[in-house]
Amino acid sequence: MKKPASLIDVARRAKVNISTVSRTINQTGKIGSETQARVLKAMRELGYKPNRVARRLRTQEGSSHLLGLIIPNIQNSFFADLARGVEDVAYKNNFALLLCNYDEDEAKERFYLDVLQSESVDGIILPPIHENDPAVLQVVRNGIPVVCVDRSLSSGNLDKVEVDNHTGALKAVEHIIAQGHKRIGLIGGPADSSTGRERLRGYKDAHTQAGLPIKAELIRFGDFKQESGQTLAHELLSLADPPTALFACNGLMTAGALEAIAARGLKIPKQVGIVGFDELPLSSVFNPPLTVVRQPAYEVGKYAAELLLKRIEDAKRPATSLKLMPELIIRKSC
Repeated sequence: MKKPASLIDVARRAKVNISTVSRTINQTGKIGSETQARVLKAMRELGYKPNRVARRLRTQEGSSHLLGLIIPNIQNSFFADLARGVEDVAYKNNFALLLCNYDEDEAKERFYLDVLQSESVDGIILPPIHENDPAVLQVVRNGIPVVCVDRSLSSGNLDKVEVDNHTGALKAVEHIIAQGHKRIGLIGGPADSSTGRERLRGYKDAHTQAGLPIKAELIRFGDFKQESGQTLAHELLSLADPPTALFACNGLMTAGALEAIAARGLKIPKQVGIVGFDELPLSSVFNPPLTVVRQPAYEVGKYAAELLLKRIEDAKRPATSLKLMPELIIRKSC
């Protein structure tokens, strides 16, 4: 049996965004007559039939009772806990949650932003892929409420919920220095993300306050994925004068760094110390237990969802910015 055509099929045939197809069907927004004709032609050719029941439910009382959440990596336990916080608030308020995973990929992020708009979500929560994210700003211009989590935009007066990344990194590196380490390798996040930049600033400030020089060869920038943590740890530990400790700036990169340390046969903390930003599953039962900066991930999601519901109710209220404090959990890896 032939699969019915979808909204995505129509968009691809007409060579337009999914949101353009949705606006054509619902007769909302300004769309050129030529574009509308192309969309309608694609619908006829593919035999696409809009779901009238779904459209009626979405437009009833001006609300779809749907929220969208776009996260960069569902394998990252921070975002899994954040998603739970969002979902709990959504469910308590009679909203359903559509969850999308963009893998730090700009094209994927744009795709899911289009999908969520086509589904007429009432609002979207996401960490922008970088500080100047035109796709997110366009969604805001389209009139859809947006709350940023974990990362922020350099432009756009939006609600946001973040962790104090600078303080978390500062405390972590201060702890490493207090253990006697003077050459500390940084496995950092993307330099164009607010999260990556603030954790780098904390690393540098801890050095400055301790009177230690900041050495460029000890600083590496990754992409918040496990593979980059492994690669960058190998690079740092291969230096002629390698660091005696590593600070990895998220959970997945910490896991990659641990793989590299194990592959080189090094003992933690005797031969190399390590501290991670993010609690990993089973961190406390590692051998040795892992020292980490624990983020209040569930609370970030909870507060973000509450802010989004307030924004949906009152689009003109002033933007709110929340910054939550992380906690340094000292164990035995450094």
